[in-house]
Parts: sequence; C-alpha cells; structure tokens
Amino acid sequence: MFESLQDRLEGVFKKIRGHARLDETNVQEALREVRLALLEADVNFKVVKAFTERVRERALGQDVLKSLTPGQMVVKIVHEEVLALLGGEAQTLDFRQKPLIVMMTGLQGSGKTTTTSKLALWLRRHHKRKPYLVPADVYRPAAIDQLHKLASQLDFPAHPSTTGQNPVDICREAVEEAARQGCDVVILDTAGRLHIDEPLMEELKAIKAAVNPHEILFVADAMTGQDAVTVAGSFNERLDITGVVLTKMDGDARGGAALSIKEVTGKPIKFVGMGEKASDLEIFHPDRAASRILGMGDILSLIEKAQEEFDATEAAEMERKLRQAQFTLDDFRTQMRRVKKLGSLESILKMIPGMGKITKQLGEVQMPEKEMARLEAIIGSMTKNERLEPKIINDSRKRRIAKGSGVQVGDVTALLKNFEQMRMMMQRMMGGGKMPKMPSMPGGRMPAGMPGMPGMPGMAGLAGAMGAKAGSTKKKKDKRKKRNKKR
Repeated sequence: MFESLQDRLEGVFKKIRGHARLDETNVQEALREVRLALLEADVNFKVVKAFTERVRERALGQDVLKSLTPGQMVVKIVHEEVLALLGGEAQTLDFRQKPLIVMMTGLQGSGKTTTTSKLALWLRRHHKRKPYLVPADVYRPAAIDQLHKLASQLDFPAHPSTTGQNPVDICREAVEEAARQGCDVVILDTAGRLHIDEPLMEELKAIKAAVNPHEILFVADAMTGQDAVTVAGSFNERLDITGVVLTKMDGDARGGAALSIKEVTGKPIKFVGMGEKASDLEIFHPDRAASRILGMGDILSLIEKAQEEFDATEAAEMERKLRQAQFTLDDFRTQMRRVKKLGSLESILKMIPGMGKITKQLGEVQMPEKEMARLEAIIGSMTKNERLEPKIINDSRKRRIAKGSGVQVGDVTALLKNFEQMRMMMQRMMGGGKMPKMPSMPGGRMPAGMPGMPGMPGMAGLAGAMGAKAGSTKKKKDKRKKRNKKR
C-alpha cells in the first residue's frame, strides 16, 4: 500500500529541495507531478483537484517564498494537507454507550463477517468488553455458519440466527438477548449484495430504525479503489455511517481509497485490516499513514506491534542472559521466531525511517525470511546439548547436522562462527564494550536476525546488517561498471 505513490512523491520532493528559492513556476511544476502521482494512485479526481489547490495557495504564500529552506516548507505543507485528507486524528468507537451496538455494512465480499470477528477480538483485548456477535445475513450461503464458526474459535457468544428469519427480527431479538447474557457490545453482521440495490438499502434502514445502533461502520475492500469510495458515498447518503473500515490494506492496492474516502463521505476511517489473522485489525492513524506516504516511516506502529508480541518478563530474562553470556542457539532461534511474528521483514523495514528502500538495493542478496528458515533448519537438526553448548560440535557432528538440514557442512560452520561473534557483540553492547566487526552469513548473505534486544528483539541489528550489506553490494556493482567502461 502507498509504495508507488511514495516513490513518486519522493522524486518530486527531491527536485523541490534542490531549488535555492521557489517561485510560481517551479511550484506549479512540482504540483503537476504531485497531481499525476495522486491520480495514478487511484485517488478521486475531485479530491486531487481540491488537494493540489490548497497546497498551491499555501506554497505560494510569503512565509514559504521568504523561508531559508522553502523546499522543506513545501514538504511540510504537503504532509499537513495529506494528514487532513486522511482525517486528522485517529478515531475509534463511542465507548460511552452500554451496550454499544455496532452495525456492520458493505457489499458482499468486502470482508464484513471476518471483520466482525476481528472487531470483537480487538474490543476484548484492548477494552475488556464482552461482545455478542449477531449473524444477520440470511441470503449469502453459509454466512451464518461462518460467523458461528469464527465466534466459536475465538470463544464469543453468537446469536442462534436461521436463514428463515427476518433480518430485522434477528437484530431486535439479539439486542435483547445480549442484555440478558450481560454482553456490553452487540455487533450486527448485516447482509451485503454484489452491488447496491434498493431492497438492500431498505432492509438496512429498517434494521437501523429497529435497534438504533450507536455505530454504523461501512466495510470496504481497499483493493477496489475508487469503487469503494463511490459505494461508501451511497451508503453514507442512505444510512449516515459513522465510520469506515478498510480491509486488505496489506495488499498491493495503490492507496486511492484511503486518501479519498474521508474527503468524499466526511466520515473517518476508524479501522484497517492488515492481514488474515483474527488479530490483524488496527486503529487507523492518519498521522502515521501520512508519514509512510511521504517516506518518513512509521516507527510508532512498529513499537506497538513489538509490545503486543513480546512479553516484558521474557525480555528481562533475555537481557540477563545477554549480560551473563548465557545466550544459546535455542534463544537465538526463539528470537528469530519472535521477529517473524511482527510480519515480513520487508514490511517491518518500511516502518523504520530511511530503511524502506534497502530491500530494493539488495539486488542479488537473499531475502532474510528464506535465510531465517534455513538457519532454523540447521538449529533444529542439532541435539539439545549442542544448542546449549555449541563448542561441543566437532566435524562429525557438523556432517550429521548438515545432512539433517539439507545444507553444506560449511554453512553449519559459518552459522556457529557467526553466532559466536553475535553473542560477543551483544554482550559488549550490553556491557558498553568495544563493538566487534559485524558478521556476515555464508555465501555473502546477511545475518537473518540479530539476537534480541529487550523489547525489540533483533530489529536494530537486522536493519543495520541489511543496510551494510545493501551498501556493499551497490559498491561492488559500481566498481564492476567502472571496470567495464575502462575496457
């Protein structure tokens, strides 16, 4: 999401920063590029026109033209306007209401049912609420069974709806039943259609009139781009939605829906779906999204991910082991697995300011996920004693481990050597000693994951190693080009 837009805008800003002073001509040229970048990202053309006009008016103001760094001022203006476009401040649900009734709406296939279960899990985890799930889609085959199955997996109560019932009656009865069971949130999974039609809208309006929901969330597939924006506008006109949930934000959509939907509907994006797991629902933070679009990273989201995945007690124990040089291959493997929980290393690097382009510079270097799996296989082929005390691994043991993990003996030797160097490096980092040289993996590959630092296992070392390797790879390519030119 946002990658192509980020690349285009970065090129525009580079040109702007190159000007010692700005005038109307080069501001107009820059805005022409910004306009094209937004249109290519599938942003609504009316939104693009209004956005660029606001930026133009501010960029040609006296404060910018007389500034010592006019290019930076323009970037700041664009950042502020993108932030406004995305909704300003993060918004969630109105938790003052008890029971809180949330009505999920949207077209068929947008992800309403799975988002219903994700929202229930989010409410329980972050607000200690007790949700009651209501399957009210009596038209889509197996829709009721799907929500019941998800509710069972996550241990939530669900209303015993049947396909022969009237959806309005289901919702009315479910609100009463939720109160009897002591549930303080009712989430209604309403029916969708393949397209907007009058019977659908009349049914949704009847449900709204019957239960008076406090929140009406429109669930949209971010991959559908401007179609999602158009449909959101129609739902808002009929139902007066309170917010939007964008699903599949982890896909390769260009980001136009996210940038257009608030401007078109006037309603905020409240949540975004970032994956297939039940826990992959996040609050939408406009400021963080704006920073990512402009290539500034999103370190706050990365920290929050780490805090959710890593236990403070385990982090303290890991710190103790590092300080006392008790870090083992078992610990190393555990840390690699923890880093994987945060998502793909490529997606993690994009959240770190300045690291987003490193994966593009890697060229021939093997991606870390594959290297991690390879190292896990080698460690998994060792005995418990070998993992606890690698020094006992002699040539005979290396051959056995290599055969068991499908690698060369040299790869096992390299892992052991680099693990020892990493352990020494981390111990010195913890104790403030001099840092040894960064190790590299066999065959010129980068280390797949550094032993964990408390709270954020392996990220700093991993990012640094990738950056160092990417830089050295680029230098080698440049040298080869120079030699070829001389020849």
